[in-house]
Amino acid sequence: MKRNPFFDNAKLLFIFLVVFGHMIQPFTSDSNGVNTLYLWIYTFHMPAFIMLSGFFAKGAGDKDYILKLAKKLLIPYLIFQGIYTGYYFLIGNESWQAGIFYPHWSLWFLFSLFSWHILLIIFKKIPATYGLTISILIGIFVGYIGDIGHTFSLSRTFVFFPFFLAGYWLTEKQVMKVKRPWVKAASIVVMLLLAVSLYIAPEINTGWLLASKSYIDLGMAEYGGIARLLVYITAAAMTVSVLAWVPKQNMGWLTSLGTRTLYVYLLHGFFIQLFRHYELFAVNSIIDLLGLAALSAAIVILLSSKPILGISQPFIEGKLSILKKGLQQRKERHLN
Repeated sequence: MKRNPFFDNAKLLFIFLVVFGHMIQPFTSDSNGVNTLYLWIYTFHMPAFIMLSGFFAKGAGDKDYILKLAKKLLIPYLIFQGIYTGYYFLIGNESWQAGIFYPHWSLWFLFSLFSWHILLIIFKKIPATYGLTISILIGIFVGYIGDIGHTFSLSRTFVFFPFFLAGYWLTEKQVMKVKRPWVKAASIVVMLLLAVSLYIAPEINTGWLLASKSYIDLGMAEYGGIARLLVYITAAAMTVSVLAWVPKQNMGWLTSLGTRTLYVYLLHGFFIQLFRHYELFAVNSIIDLLGLAALSAAIVILLSSKPILGISQPFIEGKLSILKKGLQQRKERHLN
């Protein structure tokens, strides 16, 4: 099946927002505007990214697929858990002592992505409507478990699973309906309304969007389920709204970057943690914010470059194909 550039463009946008969101997070307490932008991004960027992961999981289920997935996700998780532990120790980050089943920072995604594929073995046998309803109810229910949190990435696994499952059941034709004119028009209203609401609303605990804490920890032990349902509805509306404006056409090298998002996701933390630890930046104006956006884009481009791919591929994919191809091409040029 011919690859649709729309999906690679979407993945590129969302991985940029992941990097940019992490970049501006330290400055949210100093500016209501920055905090609003941060919350606005976090209402949808991970749900949308996870939905796209589910969309590309059509072949999930058989034994060989699961073994291949374990090699693709769990081995890099263990490798990078060790690398980040050493890196955190070197820069003096106190969280370096986290255990092997307490994912460092963004590594939760690898653990959860493997778990979602395992859950899919069961849920793909359930009709879509029933399965999605059950997954949403589970996502709401787990918040009432007081001890649930970062360990094994359990909270995020169950809370975000409905988006992965929705992506699995969606067809390309259904996804492309977001490009309809009325959807694009409505999306502007949704995005602006949410931005204004976040700006004027009382302080919102980011834990609701990060999905890594129980309702007790979020200070809403009794009515947390209602709040999570509202978060689900907001995330779904924002995902549709943002996808409505993702370009459909192939944008050349930019679109190709959307095929390398896992590398950016796993590697950008080395930059972010370094910036945070040494407090290298500040946001005092819109120019500073635009500068951080440009730096985020540069990080995405750098970590998607062939030299970085070649160096990191053995750790991420367990292969040397990019390095071998590069050496072969260099050898051929030398001979010519």
